[in-house]
Amino acid sequence: MTVRRKTALLLSLGMGPALALAQAAAPEASDLELRIDRCAVLGDASARLACYDGLARTTPGKLAAGGAAVGVPDPGKDSKLVNALVMPASTQPGEPPAKTDAAVPAKVAELTTIPPQDKVSRMVQWWELDRSAKRGVFNFRPHRDSYLLLANYSTSNNDTPFQEFSPDGLKSKHVELMYQLSFKMKMIEQAFGWPVDLWFGYTQESFWQAYNKSESSPFRETNYQPELMLTTPLALNLGGVDVRFLTLGLVHQSNGQTSTLSRSWNRVYAQVGAEKGNFGVNFRLWRRLDNARSDNDNIDITDYLGHGDLSASYRFDGHELSVTARRNFHTSHGAIQAGWAFPLSANLKGYVQFFSGYGESLIDYNYAQKSLGAGFKVDF
Repeated sequence: MTVRRKTALLLSLGMGPALALAQAAAPEASDLELRIDRCAVLGDASARLACYDGLARTTPGKLAAGGAAVGVPDPGKDSKLVNALVMPASTQPGEPPAKTDAAVPAKVAELTTIPPQDKVSRMVQWWELDRSAKRGVFNFRPHRDSYLLLANYSTSNNDTPFQEFSPDGLKSKHVELMYQLSFKMKMIEQAFGWPVDLWFGYTQESFWQAYNKSESSPFRETNYQPELMLTTPLALNLGGVDVRFLTLGLVHQSNGQTSTLSRSWNRVYAQVGAEKGNFGVNFRLWRRLDNARSDNDNIDITDYLGHGDLSASYRFDGHELSVTARRNFHTSHGAIQAGWAFPLSANLKGYVQFFSGYGESLIDYNYAQKSLGAGFKVDF
């Protein structure tokens, strides 16, 4: 046998098992897409990077342990587990692959197993409803939408409250800059040993007459909304719809003004969230707490803002269509807000928003208007 034939034979014998091992380790295409989706929705950059790294380094032992186990190290867990997950055992040339510790894949599978038929749930990630989504306490998470409308055009302006407050009043322009910032933070996880998390949320919405140079570009209105929320997972399936969570909340909303410009109210509410595929819906009912007429500048606010709202969204190919509606059926007052977010780059999206009805801001709670704005939205 010639030297060339001997070399070819040795190469084929050496590479055959390696090729078979690679084929056994390669996940199915649909399974791989599911795992990539799970990595993509992680908000923390380091956790997301570790997830992709663990996915790229997946070994047959890890696949066998959980089927769809993904290398997502959980912050705060044993560092040995993280190292074993992300860094595969090294081998020397000519040596057989090192054995994988069976206890590590089993624990990883327990934390991060994804049923093959399941979809990555946005609500589960946002509210950290299962063990694989947990991020611990005092970490910033998205709450309501955060966006900037570079131009928000209103068909009519509500300048009456400012005329009562000042002799010169405010001569507002129909086009203004509008933005909303919103986040939440988990304060307590698994409170009192129950599957209930305590969250703090904050939302700020501002209406800025940035293009009104004659009036020194004032902020026409800013609404502040802190809230406390107790959230528990439900994991119910009703007619093919996954009911994800129940939240009980206490919320204060005000515009920080005094005298005739002051607007504020306090509420308790119950909220239920559900999903089906890319479609999500949130239903909320509230009850006002400060109903006394003394020192109350907006005693009739529920006549216009109602006693609850319904929000729905649909996501596809990086786009998101959303709508929020509320109505008081006794007074026939209400509002509807619709939005379209479309991809630009990474987490930044273009955003178009339409509003019609009462209460676009607190100062306008009893004033009907239509507005259309365009700008950018941050998508987490």
